[in-house]
Amino acid sequence: MRKILIVIDMQNDFIDGTLGTDEAVKIVDPVIQKIKEYDIQNIYATRDTHGEDYLSTQEGKNLPVEHCIKGTEGWEIRKEIRELLEGAVIVDKPTFGSVELAHMLSKEREKEELEIELVGLCTDICVVSNALLLKASMPETKISVDVSCCAGVTVETHKAALETMKMCQISLISH
Repeated sequence: MRKILIVIDMQNDFIDGTLGTDEAVKIVDPVIQKIKEYDIQNIYATRDTHGEDYLSTQEGKNLPVEHCIKGTEGWEIRKEIRELLEGAVIVDKPTFGSVELAHMLSKEREKEELEIELVGLCTDICVVSNALLLKASMPETKISVDVSCCAGVTVETHKAALETMKMCQISLISH
């Protein structure tokens, strides 16, 4: 069985940039340690990616804070994490969940059995969206989230997202 790690949106804007939180800063080191546990060919990462027109999009109207504008420092994956991801598959996604990533991993699942672990930001938006997309695409694949390597917009919404994932048969682990 091939074990896959998905690193969700460990970008500057979500860590200590325009949408950063203390909780996000605290998971940087645990995420680095988690990445080191996997072979690079088994790591996928996502990058929230918006254009200059962000504020005119549906997301921008609901969250009117420019963030992860392609090519900006805020869009970049945190330097020490980016260096560890050299050679990994990085998927730019225009919204919370990546249909492209789910499709890519479903194709891999056709070749061999997978076990998928997710870490990253934000638990209550992009982590939960991707976990649920993957579970819907591959219902018999074991999907887990390392709680110690995730942070939400708030502590309360982080916990709510974890509960939602648990109810949808996504395993919650903590190291």
